Amino acid sequence: MKKIIITGVILVSTSSFLFSQSIDRIINSKEAERIERTLSSDDMRGRKTFSPEIDKAADFIAGEFRAIGLQTWNNSGSYRQEFAMVRPKFISASAMFDGNNLDQKNIIVVTCQPELKIDQHSGYEIVHIKAGGNLRREAAALTLLNKNLLVLVDESYVADFPRLASLKRSIFKTDKNTVFVLSNIVPLSFDIEAKHEITEQKLANVVGVIPGKSRKDEYVVFSGHYDHLGVGKPVNGDSIYNGANDDAAGTTAVILLAKYFKTMGNNERTIIFAAFTAEEIGGYGSQYFSRQFNADKVEAMFNIEMIGTESKWGKNSAYITGYEKTDMGAILQKNLQGTGFTFYPDPYTEQQLFYRSDNATLAKLGVPAHTISTSKMDSEPNYHKVSDQIETLDIENMAMIIKSVALSSKSIIAGKETPTRVKVEELR
Repeated sequence: MKKIIITGVILVSTSSFLFSQSIDRIINSKEAERIERTLSSDDMRGRKTFSPEIDKAADFIAGEFRAIGLQTWNNSGSYRQEFAMVRPKFISASAMFDGNNLDQKNIIVVTCQPELKIDQHSGYEIVHIKAGGNLRREAAALTLLNKNLLVLVDESYVADFPRLASLKRSIFKTDKNTVFVLSNIVPLSFDIEAKHEITEQKLANVVGVIPGKSRKDEYVVFSGHYDHLGVGKPVNGDSIYNGANDDAAGTTAVILLAKYFKTMGNNERTIIFAAFTAEEIGGYGSQYFSRQFNADKVEAMFNIEMIGTESKWGKNSAYITGYEKTDMGAILQKNLQGTGFTFYPDPYTEQQLFYRSDNATLAKLGVPAHTISTSKMDSEPNYHKVSDQIETLDIENMAMIIKSVALSSKSIIAGKETPTRVKVEELR
């Protein structure tokens, strides 16, 4: 009888892929279900951006971070990383270059101010977007500089210039302005005026920190987004888009990883845990978060999205977007040797997933920032549907994936290995 019991223990150990008992006590299906069930409940009403329910979800996540004992970012005293999005509605614009009136359609002002009046004495830096480039990309990059700029756009872009209006649909609140003028003339004097109706909406990421022991200024980020689609048109009597897999699952992972690493207490690098808002409407939460760092100090980012269902390879597996862009995937797989878990390259490269999730902003700055997922993007039956509920998830497998993420990161957390950087020129 004793022999049978011992054999059973060996089988259990094998089926758990040799994970230590300590990690099983912290990251397990019971805890994963508790968190997941709260975030994806009908009470959260789909966690839509700007809704009261997303604030409720943020408070829940902050409460988990507090119970774990995480520090707040920059010792702010709050886990909520609050910011505002501004939606300017265009009313009018006018400009004169060297005393000559310009056509209003050749002026686009990106601003948070209801009324703007500037001239050559206002201290604006004049920059140029020359012919032959990528207008939209160069213009967007200039708005991110957070400077007062007068941007002269080469007249060869006359057909594409109106598209720059999309840059001011939603912007982070700032006192800096970017004025685009379609002109090949460099004016000695200018007068520009613009009027907008400004609507301000507040948002919040939820961020917690475990400071590193010997490498406090080197960061490793674990993230997922906690917003979803909210309430929509009823389907078979159900109107709540619960977002259990997308991305309450990733947020659940972030919370459990925070608990695990806090318990271990052996991280040499500083670990940042972030639950992002507004992913579904443009990735604004991760964009704002990324602006708070010197990207050169972020050594790795594990963005976790939709891990609640089996991957195309079955259980105990997941894929990494942008696998070929750094050696981070190879490092993670090496750390998992002997566990039976496999990280695969993204099989859905035609869908450009590397650029579509919250890892993208830091990746474009060179950070080895990847998204880990199991979602079968060519056949996921509940994606962005009211049927994305906890009952459709494999919680046991989800817990195993979270454990695997934890163990796969050990050499990076310890500062023993550093993934290669994304080649930024490849993303331009």
